[in-house]
Amino acid sequence: MGASSQAVQRYGLAVLSHLALVLAWYLFVKLGDVPKFVMPSPYETIQALLVPNYRWLENIAVTSTEIFAGYIVAVAFGIGVALLFSWFRPLEMVVMPLLVSLNMIPKVALGPLIIVWFKYGVGPNALMAFAICFFPIVLTTARGLREVEPDLLDLVRTLKGSRWQLFTKIQLPGALPYIFSGMKVAAILAVAGAIVGEFLGSDRGLGYLMLQVQVTLDTAAMFMAVILITLIGMVLYGLVLGLERMLVVRDARLQ
Repeated sequence: MGASSQAVQRYGLAVLSHLALVLAWYLFVKLGDVPKFVMPSPYETIQALLVPNYRWLENIAVTSTEIFAGYIVAVAFGIGVALLFSWFRPLEMVVMPLLVSLNMIPKVALGPLIIVWFKYGVGPNALMAFAICFFPIVLTTARGLREVEPDLLDLVRTLKGSRWQLFTKIQLPGALPYIFSGMKVAAILAVAGAIVGEFLGSDRGLGYLMLQVQVTLDTAAMFMAVILITLIGMVLYGLVLGLERMLVVRDARLQ
């Protein structure tokens, strides 16, 4: 079986599993005669998109901005900090324990402080997403950079290679699997961070909308918001997965 056939089979099974979940949802609601305010049917959930007062497109754009902005900044800073750790080991010995301690702080507890410091809006919620997904990227990237064979590093140093050449030619290719492992975990956490930020203090976004419709028991809109949040996370995760396959597979072929 070729690679293309395996990909079709894999994605086909993924689509079927999601369709089976929707079908089970529909049958549970209809056969169980579940009230709409407890669990709406898939059709009733889709109908919630037709309510103009919910401003779905605007809220989707706000939440997506928070998630992607916080995630991209976390990736950039996380890889940068891990690179500094690989260049300056004493710095890692001093800073890494501090990062571990800070990461133990519940991010929900940081929410009220962030609101006090930065008020509320897209920026603070993106900061919450950054805070929750920064550490996994640092941790996995630092480990990946340490796993590079010492003989290769010594060879480049012997040839008077610069630190940047050492990073781009040796460390980065070897650390890519670790980096993407952290990025995939962080993609999931970034979604949670942004939504937690919207729950704690926001006037826009899908998380904010969920709190508003909760008052009126519009469960269909709540379900729709959850589905849209999930889709945003899936898009982010899919982009990371596609980038991983492109870079890691290409690097493996070159070797």
